[in-house]
Amino acid sequence: MRAMDIAKALTELREQRDDLDQAILSLERLASGRPRGRGRPPGRTTDRRKKRRAFPAHASEDRAKTALE
Repeated sequence: MRAMDIAKALTELREQRDDLDQAILSLERLASGRPRGRGRPPGRTTDRRKKRRAFPAHASEDRAKTALE
């Protein structure tokens, strides 16, 4: 029984060590001040009000049809 407890404890400690290694790497990357990745910024940084339409897309089609009649 005791050998199982030690094996289980070792397994859990190794998992915690892996998690700590990942956390340390992430913090080191943040601290190094690396430039951000290339490409388009995520959508949350853009002003959503500019993208908003005054009318739904189908409304403009309906207005075009009534103008032709």
